[in-house]
Amino acid sequence: MIVLYNPRSTQSPHIPLPLSLLNVASALEGVHAYTIVDGNVETDPVAAITDLAKRHPLTAIGMSVMPGPQLNQAVPDCRALKRALPDVPMIWGGYFASQHYALVLEDGAIDICVRGQGEATILELIDVLTHGGDLGSVAGIDYRLDGSVHHTPNRDLVPLDDFADAPYHRLPVERYLHSHYLGERVAAHQTSYGCPFACNFCAIVSIVNRRWVGQAPERVAGVFEYFKRSYGADAMQLYDMDYFIKEDRVEEISERITPYDMSWWALGRVDELMRYREKTWETMAKSGLKMVFCGAEAGDPEALKRMNKGGKVSPDLTIELARRMRKYGVVPEFSFVLGSPPDPMSDIERTIGFIRKIKEVNPATEVILYMYTPVPQDGTLLDEARDLGFRFPQTLDEWVGDWADFSLRRDPKQNPWLNPALQRKVRNFERVLNAYYPTTTDMSLQGVKRMILRALGAWRYKTQVYGNPIELRAFHKLFHYQRPETSGF
Repeated sequence: MIVLYNPRSTQSPHIPLPLSLLNVASALEGVHAYTIVDGNVETDPVAAITDLAKRHPLTAIGMSVMPGPQLNQAVPDCRALKRALPDVPMIWGGYFASQHYALVLEDGAIDICVRGQGEATILELIDVLTHGGDLGSVAGIDYRLDGSVHHTPNRDLVPLDDFADAPYHRLPVERYLHSHYLGERVAAHQTSYGCPFACNFCAIVSIVNRRWVGQAPERVAGVFEYFKRSYGADAMQLYDMDYFIKEDRVEEISERITPYDMSWWALGRVDELMRYREKTWETMAKSGLKMVFCGAEAGDPEALKRMNKGGKVSPDLTIELARRMRKYGVVPEFSFVLGSPPDPMSDIERTIGFIRKIKEVNPATEVILYMYTPVPQDGTLLDEARDLGFRFPQTLDEWVGDWADFSLRRDPKQNPWLNPALQRKVRNFERVLNAYYPTTTDMSLQGVKRMILRALGAWRYKTQVYGNPIELRAFHKLFHYQRPETSGF
């Protein structure tokens, strides 16, 4: 028996489907016995796993780990499981293990790290653990043996159509369906893996090396049909790293899902979406496209160049995309990375000015503000951060705790170039912006509450006096404000 464990990652009432483990499970389905333990659902996952071990011999325990809150849960749980089950191999996968495998393996509780796409890797790895053999023959892993860390070559991406459909039936799906802006019963799926671009603030780049693979349109449409028929779902969130890579694929998927009358949300790039034909936009809108997340990142062309955005991304193109999406009734959800070195104040001020321009063109635009945090890959931004005194934690114990906020990119205290005044400037502007333009995704913020909030924010937004908005803080104490990036709408 193999345990696939998803450490707790959220305090939100909207529990996310553990898509990364479902993808791995798609490779194990029908080949090896396994079970999924979700820490967002299970009250005491460590006890659940140790109880399972009393009834079934365990071949391995695999965890998918993201930096941030999930890492905070994964570290103590993994150590507790290793104490209880010292002979069971502990395998970590996911973003954190893929980027920090050497650090992870220094901890005695973790035996093996899987880098990048894990479906094919886990099959070979489990065969070796079950029947014996050389771990060094398994591509895409790092492992500890005889006190040393061993690194095997990277594995090429495997087409997603080589694997079975994600085994959603293995989970209590009703627990994961929720209601928000997209619909009353919202499900989730991942139709592709990877990204062909090389933005140097993005954690994905070093993991996939600019590669991308996607499911065939008929299989994607089959997932929509499955959730509609089996669970009455009326909306879908597509958590691809970049859904819109191939226009003909997106157009065919849109045509196939139109009969299901489901709204949907996905992530893409500004330049990709601007090269799409009008016919494709019409097809996507007809199929139920309701919102698209894009990394707008900055309001200055030079800043975008330093981020290595590539393609034809520019502030002017972002403005045009906001205008185009308004035409088709699709809400833009633009994220921005503020406070980049070497001049974070100038970067913040230019981006704030650019956001105001976007709101003039499309007031419905959702704006998500992140503070720049380095990622462990080569690039101009990381070099500048190191020159200013930045360093990553050197142990797992350093990563947990305060570094969870760093990974969420909200208020990173670890960035030497960001003082508290700069971070307050961003958060004060965000509060005023979200008052004058209340989010369209918060369904509880309607009627009189919405009118009051907008009135409170009007004078500050129009005069650009953002500092110390005590009246808005008071309003939010009475009526909780929902931030899309932390609450899943």
